[in-house]
Amino acid sequence: MSAVLSMPCRAPARSGGFTLPEVLVTLSVIAVLAGLAAPSFNRMIAVQRSKSIAADLVTVLTRTRSEAIKRNLDVTLLPTGGQWQQGWAIQNPGPAGGFLEQHGGVVNATVIGPDSVVFHPNGRLRGNTTPSFDISTTGNPDHRCVMVDLSGRPYVKQGAC
Repeated sequence: MSAVLSMPCRAPARSGGFTLPEVLVTLSVIAVLAGLAAPSFNRMIAVQRSKSIAADLVTVLTRTRSEAIKRNLDVTLLPTGGQWQQGWAIQNPGPAGGFLEQHGGVVNATVIGPDSVVFHPNGRLRGNTTPSFDISTTGNPDHRCVMVDLSGRPYVKQGAC
């Protein structure tokens, strides 16, 4: 008699990991979802850019008004190079001249505003018209409007001026 050694039949062990088709399907699903989300992110970034520019303008208008009251002199806010999207600066009314504060240009945006904004020592505006700044950004059809009432207080509204 011969002894037959029998070994139990086992299926080959599967290593822990993903197969190539599983990885490719997962990557293609991620690519499709990213492609659908990209336009929304671009619009969101453009909206935030216009909000940021509007907030910067409100801040500098408030500071210009504050400097006029503090110094008891007329203080002027001017666009850099005659165009607001290139930046703006608060002109020093004192004998030293120069600027009290400067802001650099804005990117992918258009800012349309008055030639200058002048605040009197009482905090009110020079003239009898209210200045407004129309802000539009690339990738966002909506506008923001920064306005200053005659008492000198700036505020923001959504939409064109």
